[in-house]
Amino acid sequence: MRFRRWLQPGIGVKRWLLVVFAGLVLLALGTAHVIRQVTQDLALGSLAQALVDLGTLQFLPFPLRGLIVGGIGVGLVAVGAWRLVLALTQPLRSDDPAPLADVIYQKRFLARGPRIVAIGGGTGLSTLLRGLKEHTSNLTAIVTVADDGGSSGALREELGIPPVGDIRNCIAALADAEPLMSEMLGYRFPGGTRTVEGPVETEPGGLGGHPIGNLLLAAMTALEGGDFEEGVRRMNRVLAVRGKVVPASATPINLKARTRHGVEISGQSVVMRTPGIERVWIEPGEVRASSDALEAIADADIVVLGPGSLFTSVLPVLLIPAIRDAVARAPGIRVYACNVATQVGETESFDLADHVDALLAHTQPDLVDLVIANDRFDDAGAPWPIDGVEPRWPPNVDPPPHLVTDGVASADDPHHHDPGRLAVAILRAIEREGPAVRRERTARLARIA
Repeated sequence: MRFRRWLQPGIGVKRWLLVVFAGLVLLALGTAHVIRQVTQDLALGSLAQALVDLGTLQFLPFPLRGLIVGGIGVGLVAVGAWRLVLALTQPLRSDDPAPLADVIYQKRFLARGPRIVAIGGGTGLSTLLRGLKEHTSNLTAIVTVADDGGSSGALREELGIPPVGDIRNCIAALADAEPLMSEMLGYRFPGGTRTVEGPVETEPGGLGGHPIGNLLLAAMTALEGGDFEEGVRRMNRVLAVRGKVVPASATPINLKARTRHGVEISGQSVVMRTPGIERVWIEPGEVRASSDALEAIADADIVVLGPGSLFTSVLPVLLIPAIRDAVARAPGIRVYACNVATQVGETESFDLADHVDALLAHTQPDLVDLVIANDRFDDAGAPWPIDGVEPRWPPNVDPPPHLVTDGVASADDPHHHDPGRLAVAILRAIEREGPAVRRERTARLARIA
């Protein structure tokens, strides 16, 4: 059973075993030819000739001789190959119950997956990454740097670095040992008091209330001489995540908003609790985008916007001019994964069309090719008083993006996405709608030209 795992399709072992076997067969044929020629040319005594006849099985019929020798050869090759594999992989084996052959197969399979860029922050982006990492390792998460609450806000104020909380969560989501990594990176030192949406109350320089992952990212940045982007790159390498996580910018961003009543507010933690948001913008407005983020978008087969808080997670990334322009020019299919439920405060009473209208009004009308929305509505087990996003369609844009609905809500918590369902729904929608989307984009570009 263990040997058969090494022969499963896609692991890249069978082809080289066949090459080795073919080489051994040719070597054996050459050796047999030499032996035959030598025994014919030499004048051997009766005893020597008898020994040669015995060693070459001359006393058996010719077909039987070939079958016996061939069977012994195949057995020796199989045993030798198996023992060689064990010897070479012994240093790589660990206490992980998954067979090494399965791990290698998984990594080779994932390495051939599509290049996907996911943009956003918060719980929504982490959920998406947990699902997508089972289909590809060519993942890049571009994470917002507008958070100003909790431990991230405290470190941002004290050390002057961009917020690290969402980056920490995305790195944990992409780790192979994801539950354990999330638990470790999310462990908070005792001593500080923490509220859900407010800052960490702790003495300056103290550890109370800070998660280990946040402090690690701050330490990596310090080790790189204050280079935040390089600090995040090092964190990706140290934890050996599938894909990579990059900040949208190395500059902390301040999120500002205006309500329908003309009231201006400032700060991500304030905006997320404020109903009736009409417009959001960032300061500084011309902030430099991460070079890794721009390269990933240009190379992506799929660019996914969301899921996540519309005004405080998704838009703060897209409001960086270089990132917005990169998404607009991206050769891959642009997908907006709409939330399955509205959020108290920023998107109260929003339906599907409202979400898409707000997204496109802040960016540009043709930024999205495909929208993924939930069609499973079950209010059982809601953790807080929010409503499902009603599937009203189309939005106020002509032509509207392609719409695909699927049951992407979690069975345990229908107000959040299920990671596996969401990932499968996106990949299935790309496969089904991709050709039509590409034709329409080509025709639109031709009309503009």
